[in-house]
Amino acid sequence: MSSLLGIDALELARAQFGFTVAFHIIFPAFSIGLASYLAVLEGLWLATGREAFLNLFRYWLKIFAIAFAMGVVSGIVMSYQFGTNWSVFSDKTGPVLGPLMAYEVLSAFFLEAGFLGVMLFGMNKVGKTLHFVATLAVAFGTLFSAFWILSVNSWMQTPAGYGISPGGQYVPADWWAIVFNPSFPYRLVHMVLAAYLTTALVVGATAAWHLLRSRSNAEVRIMFSMAMWMFAIVAPIQILAGDMHGLNTLEHQPAKVMAMEGHFQSHPDGAPLLLFGLPDQEAGKVDYAVEIPKLSSLILKHDLDAPLAGLDTVPRKNWPPVAIVFWSFRVMVGLGFLMLGLGVASLFARWRGSLYTSRWLHRFALAMGPAGFAAVLAGWITTEVGRQPFTVYGLLRTVESASPLQAPAVGASLLSFVLIYFIVFGMGVLYILHLMARAPNEAETGPEEGAPIRAAGVTPAAAISRRAAR
Repeated sequence: MSSLLGIDALELARAQFGFTVAFHIIFPAFSIGLASYLAVLEGLWLATGREAFLNLFRYWLKIFAIAFAMGVVSGIVMSYQFGTNWSVFSDKTGPVLGPLMAYEVLSAFFLEAGFLGVMLFGMNKVGKTLHFVATLAVAFGTLFSAFWILSVNSWMQTPAGYGISPGGQYVPADWWAIVFNPSFPYRLVHMVLAAYLTTALVVGATAAWHLLRSRSNAEVRIMFSMAMWMFAIVAPIQILAGDMHGLNTLEHQPAKVMAMEGHFQSHPDGAPLLLFGLPDQEAGKVDYAVEIPKLSSLILKHDLDAPLAGLDTVPRKNWPPVAIVFWSFRVMVGLGFLMLGLGVASLFARWRGSLYTSRWLHRFALAMGPAGFAAVLAGWITTEVGRQPFTVYGLLRTVESASPLQAPAVGASLLSFVLIYFIVFGMGVLYILHLMARAPNEAETGPEEGAPIRAAGVTPAAAISRRAAR
């Protein structure tokens, strides 16, 4: 492969895929949680008859529509790269991964697309029950989509149920083992909970923004309370799920855990937990390490004196980039504990009766608004970079997976993606923030009633008058 400014085509292809996936993953993480939140809001409205729940449903429905659309567009672009930059990977894994991706489209995406129109524009056109069914179908579709996508990615992490054809392709031998591969259940639970927490952080931050300005809005108070309950209940469950996922990773991908923990050397009588430090992969050590003796063995083996192997037991050619994995893991865990702290703080404020008046809590929730996206990205980096130098762990190396492309071609497409993504998706994010900056009101409208125009502060009548004046 050729190089561009000293960077070869493989590294440029990896950077391009990493960039597009990083953009793509934040939108599904938000829309998965938001779809379920919308189903809860509509269900509460039907059960109680309170208009506040309907107003919140209509408020977040507009935001969901934009986030969902950006997720679809970014996903389509990402999928093309399998054929352009990673044709060898596509050829070798196609018999296994191709059907799984097709199942996602034929089941989950068709379910979402089939009911999305009813959900967005059918509130005044179909009965309440049918509209609620459509909302539930979209929410289930987003979860089902996550099911298939995580099954694909988990198979790349812990391949199972495959055979090898005479041509060197990985072919299905046991579909049950392929779909429900060893890491899949843990990764699915961990990702879905992350999506719910990400959405709760956005909802909580939006409510906190408005509570800092006025405490009288009933809809704002409801969504802040609901978001805080999510942190208090789900954040501890997520930490437990993450621990179980880590134990599963230790069993099937030990080198990844060694990089996460910064364990270059084996520890036969109990491994320390390295809180911070500067991993030096060349020297095989962590400089300026701040550690707690034997705590890593307690966490990973539930025994203070349990031995833990280090990267010195793994051939250097199979080491992942330790510094990236080491720090991305700490970012993810640190943000997770901050979410837990927010949940505990909200319970304390609720107990004192100051949930809607505590300005320090509202500022804390507002500052945590982007934390879910950052945690999802940090977790994805830990997972994917920790799998290196393989695309299919232990079977297919990354250097063997790329297309025979020239670096200038990959570099040009990468630059194009960077420019277009920041312009298009940047505008979309700004518009979502614009919608969030307006508090929900007692006469909230939905998309079928021209809500995006009203949300921008322009009524249809005013818009028509301005157009006629031109």
